[in-house]
Amino acid sequence: MDQIEKIVECVNPILDEAGVSLYEARWTNQGKNKVLQIAIMHEDGTMDLETCATVSEKISEVLDAQDFISFEYFLEICSPGAERKLRSHDEIVSSTGKHVFVRFKKAVKSMNEVTGDLVSVEGNELTIAYRDKAAVRRVTFNEENIDLIRLAVKL
Repeated sequence: MDQIEKIVECVNPILDEAGVSLYEARWTNQGKNKVLQIAIMHEDGTMDLETCATVSEKISEVLDAQDFISFEYFLEICSPGAERKLRSHDEIVSSTGKHVFVRFKKAVKSMNEVTGDLVSVEGNELTIAYRDKAAVRRVTFNEENIDLIRLAVKL
């Protein structure tokens, strides 16, 4: 079991108790400092500062008590962000109705990418409604043709 797996094992009970889920745990560098970044979210994909602060205190206590991180680091509890990457079929399905950005591996309807509302996911077929000047159009494509899909902020 690597270090991140140990960390996740330690923090999951805290996250369950707080009613949030883990999006990602990873090490990053900020200058010369090591940062343990733990991204969390509520079931609806939101996050608030109060929850981050509460979870941060509890995780810090548990990691200090476990003492298996042998170097100095900073702990950062954060949201995965409004434009977070959708990493699995389940995350894509749960984002139905949300605004997304998709970059294709192979062009679809002469488009390399599209931003719009994820209308449906049926099997491996996704349909997005997007604006083309004044018209709303739809594009359907296979999940295997996705190079990148993430949530998008609607302006």
